[in-house]
Amino acid sequence: MTHAPIDAVIFDWGGTLTPWHAVDLGEQWRVFAREIHGIPVDSPDVSVGDLDAAHALADRILAAEDRAWALGRADHRSAHLDDILEAAGCDPAHDKHLLALAAYRRFWEPHTETDPQVRPLWEGLRARGLKVGVLSNTIWSRAYHREIFARDGVLDLLDADLYTSEIAHVKPHPKAFRAVCRALAVAPERCVYVGDRMFEDVHGPHQVGMRAIWIPHSDIPAGQRVDVTAIPDATAHELLDVLAIVDGWLAP
Repeated sequence: MTHAPIDAVIFDWGGTLTPWHAVDLGEQWRVFAREIHGIPVDSPDVSVGDLDAAHALADRILAAEDRAWALGRADHRSAHLDDILEAAGCDPAHDKHLLALAAYRRFWEPHTETDPQVRPLWEGLRARGLKVGVLSNTIWSRAYHREIFARDGVLDLLDADLYTSEIAHVKPHPKAFRAVCRALAVAPERCVYVGDRMFEDVHGPHQVGMRAIWIPHSDIPAGQRVDVTAIPDATAHELLDVLAIVDGWLAP
């Protein structure tokens, strides 16, 4: 098969630009709910009723989040954090809502660290005249993701970034990939996509004519996997391997 020249490389975020972490998904919402109910961390003076109420709220939010991600896998429908919290009965006007969101972000902070190979990789791609993009399946806002990239010193290297929380579809829907290509002003067949999930990040980009590089270092939970027969165009065992792969495709 003859491929078009490459003009851009687009990356998944979680598990690709960030190292894979196993995360207690229930605890993220217990942290949030304890703040809503005014329960200090590790406080010995918490009533059983207050703690039960906080844990019940956390369970409702986790269930709403699980439903949102399940719809994404089945129908490719996107979701936003605000919608999930509303579905679980959270009131954004609650006097502790912003404090609870801050606690939730603190929980995630160690799991959002950008891989140290990202900056040299993106610098290398741009030195080759290639654009750099990000397309992430996420419930978080554009502003939050950009804060993370800025915190870790790589935001300046991004040519375009798109988050499914701000569009109608999630990967692997073709519209998500076409949308980020429009943001980059590059045709899909002239783009490479890099990600850690076979369904979203290999099968997905192949649908629109992109080449796909798979990074197989994430331990995807069984409930998040979708069986597909897609075969990546290349495999990168660490992020900087992408440079050598792209160099091979750029060679005349």
